[in-house]
Amino acid sequence: MDTSKNPIKSLQEFIDRADNMKKQEKMDLSSDQDLSIAIMNLVGIEEHFFFTGAKTGKNEYYDLIDEVREMRKELLKQIVKEPEGEIWCISKHLLAASYRLMEVGTKQLSRGKKEEAHALFDKAYKLYSLFWGLNLKLIGTGDIKKIDEDAIDKHDEEKKGFAGKLGELVKKVINCCIE
Repeated sequence: MDTSKNPIKSLQEFIDRADNMKKQEKMDLSSDQDLSIAIMNLVGIEEHFFFTGAKTGKNEYYDLIDEVREMRKELLKQIVKEPEGEIWCISKHLLAASYRLMEVGTKQLSRGKKEEAHALFDKAYKLYSLFWGLNLKLIGTGDIKKIDEDAIDKHDEEKKGFAGKLGELVKKVINCCIE
């Protein structure tokens, strides 16, 4: 990867950039994180209305999907600003997939299958981090090149992969516990 064009040259640079944006009141990541979780749940509600309508044969459940969908779209616009290409749909599906993987992981955890649960949680977080990377414009699809299984570029010594590094960044920048 050409590091001169890579928006994430170092973890510290990313943190500094995010802190600067917070100071300029361009973003409130704590609120945006809460909003992203709400959007995940709205996607889940859409799914439940669909399946309930299909299972019961009652069309009124299908009618409720549109109302929830409109709310989800309105809220997603607060995070996904000026989407190019299919970033809007990619963002929605990243959140939906992350939500579903968390749900399945939680079920596995309750069944005592901790390893499977942890693997699902890891995948969910990687998708969630990718959502933030795209929407904070920290990554561009042109910047992503695979050198080996887990390296981002030939200079990557940690080899955690792109999603792994992005996950580290999200952990450091998005803290829902800060009021």
